[in-house]
Amino acid sequence: MLKSYKYRIYPTKNQEILLNKHLGSVRFLYNLALETKKEAWKKSGVSLSRYELSRQTKDLKEDLDWLKEVNSQSLQSALKNLDDAYTNFFKGRSKFPRYKSKSKGRQSFNVPQNVKLVNNKLVIPKFKEGINVKIHRELEGQIRQATISKTPTGKYFVSILVKTNNEQPPKPEVTESNTIGIDLGIKDFLITSDGQTIDNPKHLRELESKLKFIQRRYSKYRGKKNKKKLQNLHEKIKNKRKDFLHKVSSELVRENQSIALEDLNVSGMVKNHKLAKSISDASWSTFVRMLEYKADWYGVNVMKIGRFEPSSKTCSECGNVNQKLELKDRIWTCDSCNTTLDRDLNAAVNIKLFSLNNLSGGPRLENHGELPSVEGVKTHEAHRSLVSG
Repeated sequence: MLKSYKYRIYPTKNQEILLNKHLGSVRFLYNLALETKKEAWKKSGVSLSRYELSRQTKDLKEDLDWLKEVNSQSLQSALKNLDDAYTNFFKGRSKFPRYKSKSKGRQSFNVPQNVKLVNNKLVIPKFKEGINVKIHRELEGQIRQATISKTPTGKYFVSILVKTNNEQPPKPEVTESNTIGIDLGIKDFLITSDGQTIDNPKHLRELESKLKFIQRRYSKYRGKKNKKKLQNLHEKIKNKRKDFLHKVSSELVRENQSIALEDLNVSGMVKNHKLAKSISDASWSTFVRMLEYKADWYGVNVMKIGRFEPSSKTCSECGNVNQKLELKDRIWTCDSCNTTLDRDLNAAVNIKLFSLNNLSGGPRLENHGELPSVEGVKTHEAHRSLVSG
């Protein structure tokens, strides 16, 4: 099983200069290769492969001696990353590759081979003396590769990918008793089908007034001091959000055997300008990604229902669908059975039931009450006993 460990590294001044040369050279080659591929397609209708671009890199080094100062394998990795970006675009997984910026986003370069940790030092090509690294947890497994990154605040990190001897644990059979449904939200970060609620800390909202104040100062006085304050505050918000997501995802995976949730169209939802900031602050996509890879580590099932399933509009008691339900309606009463329902809790219960039904292979019908339960019983009474039980 593959696992990643991330540590902070503390380079010397000379090492910092060489690291920045690696970052700049990789960014330069990636942008140059992207421009070359675009021009080749535009003028000749030819799609250059990374192997053709790699052969051209040899001639490029003769003209640009400073490219010889960096690890050649890191340069080759930049071409592979560009090739992967093109593949993902044509498969509909991502947008068209964009040029990398020195001032925006995280900067990084890959070290695909010859990575070692010796006496709390990171040893990689071009850094034979080793870079000081803070080992806050022991690395277990055989090192495969590493990625060096630099944050906008000037901190350096290494992410080391290792192959462990541990086999991926088997996942248990999905049953009604070992499955929990999760509804992600904004007011509450999530609510489970058994009634557990986790508050949304709203890290961006918490520091928004301070962030706006610093942004206004920076827009008037674009000095290094104000820029540094702005970067530090953004990093603080990001770290607090990431820490929260890690803790919640780890807790859910350790305490449950099967987890059901919705396949949310986050990119489409953020187009709603009234909710875009709150949705981005919640970071649902990152949370789901964490949940999925941790579930593989611990042998937990993660199931998703379709994004068009009426989990909020369906009464979890009788199965009636309330087509008139609006987003503002947080508490509603079913017209069919007169049950008063909490919108989010009701959705979590339905997410669980929908996922179990999909797993059993039952057909999706308009009326949820007509759906077969896990046992294949189609009566309302059996459906209601399953919910209440």
